[in-house]
Amino acid sequence: MAGKKRILSGMRPTGPLHLGNLFGALDNWIKMQDEYDCFFFIADWHALTSDYEDPDNIKRYIDHVMIDWLSTGLSPEKSTLFVQSHIKEHAELFLILSMITPVPWLERNPTYKEQIVQLSNKDLSTFGFLGYPVLQAADIIIYKADGVPVGVDQIPHVEITREIARRFNHLYGEVFPEPEVILTKTPKILGIDRRKMSKSYNNAIFLSDSPDEIASKVSQMITDPQRARRSDPGNPDVCNVFEFHKTYSNKETVDAINRDCRIAQIGCVDCKKIMAQNLIKALEPVREKRKFYEQHPDLVNQIIEDGCHKARMVAKKTLEEVRAAINI
Repeated sequence: MAGKKRILSGMRPTGPLHLGNLFGALDNWIKMQDEYDCFFFIADWHALTSDYEDPDNIKRYIDHVMIDWLSTGLSPEKSTLFVQSHIKEHAELFLILSMITPVPWLERNPTYKEQIVQLSNKDLSTFGFLGYPVLQAADIIIYKADGVPVGVDQIPHVEITREIARRFNHLYGEVFPEPEVILTKTPKILGIDRRKMSKSYNNAIFLSDSPDEIASKVSQMITDPQRARRSDPGNPDVCNVFEFHKTYSNKETVDAINRDCRIAQIGCVDCKKIMAQNLIKALEPVREKRKFYEQHPDLVNQIIEDGCHKARMVAKKTLEEVRAAINI
């Protein structure tokens, strides 16, 4: 990995991954593996900040998420794949950074208030939830990551990390680089109800869904809301199914759907059936790889163990520098 810049990112194990995760992060991660020294982790402690009342689900989904990663193309030969809670150094650095992070920095975090509203059914008035950006900073700078791949909406998260690293360096000497934002393109893939694809909305198409499950979900997708009858002309520009066609159908099919929908030469039912078959075909390699890893749980465990060992070696070295800097 000599000469390659290091990047780091993670996902919370709150459920099976879906197409939104694939397009929003995984596709970019997979492409980055050849260009960067990649560290990708399953953020189970982060999941605990909001799902602390039901930790059994977090543990259950760790292997599920790792299999999703491996099935879509993340490679343990190219990337360091690990579980956050297995690297106790994260917790020690989080504790140290929490001593120097001003509370107003956390209270102004735009995601904090948004999540309080969106997850109003949960009690998020906890130190852990308020302080999760500090844990996030520890996750990133303990590996001295040069960059963090994010979408535009996540830039403030990286900026808090940069501020915390800058403050530590000012107080104790230069230890941490300030990670840069690596903006990634995230195609707009909505759920079957046209809202953001999310497990909590029950509108997601999961990477682990069977062909029958995919076909059933696609059949429920909302199309052009103004097209009440088969004979009505449609508008593909406002149709979520057409957005999926752009990704999973060939150009000839996309052009035909675009033309025929507008003159009512194809109905929504047939349009959905075509898209479902193309989506099922596109995800077939993922299903085959998933089947392999599900049949070889010892291999998955070994991949996690090896990744954690590699991550731990880096984290330990950084913590030695931190302890020396603060004379503890």
